[in-house]
Amino acid sequence: MAGIREQKKIETRQAIYTAAVRLFADKGFETTSIEDIAKEAGIGKATIYGYFANKDEIFLYYCDNQLSDAFSQFKQDSLEGRPVLEKLVRFFMLKFCFVTQNPEFGRQMMREMIFPNHNSPQAQQHDQRYFEILDSIFKDAQDQGRIGEGHDRFMLSVHFFSLYLGMVTGWFKGYVSKPDEAENILRILFKQALEGVQI
Repeated sequence: MAGIREQKKIETRQAIYTAAVRLFADKGFETTSIEDIAKEAGIGKATIYGYFANKDEIFLYYCDNQLSDAFSQFKQDSLEGRPVLEKLVRFFMLKFCFVTQNPEFGRQMMREMIFPNHNSPQAQQHDQRYFEILDSIFKDAQDQGRIGEGHDRFMLSVHFFSLYLGMVTGWFKGYVSKPDEAENILRILFKQALEGVQI
């Protein structure tokens, strides 16, 4: 009996998720309401709150699902021995490709990451997974003597994420128009940061 109940919960969560993503794509995130999602999923509005606190959490759940496979592949790929610059560019280009493949979703994801409406455990878990990957990149670089031991790895992650944000902003404003151009800009920005600009 417990197995059937658990399966039903999984199916309901999936129905909510599928309905929300469809509506976000068709109507836009801002104009989609919880009522719309409940109707599309064929369930009561109150049922949704048993799974997600609000539509922002549904959207983060979508982002996590979409990015988890890409990040798993990144971890599995044989990047050992490659320069830290190449690892960083590869990692951030995975995020860039996701953010730009659907501009509506991409803009909302950036808002949720940078200016969330509220602080949720789900958003913090999303950030934690993200920074764990960056931390491992910088730890490997420190272990190999490519980055000094005295550098705080979290602050390094924040620094490189800030550079990435600058490039993505340029994309949404039309200053960057092609993925190859975006990758080249990241490579230049990251190289400058890694090498320093002092004479």
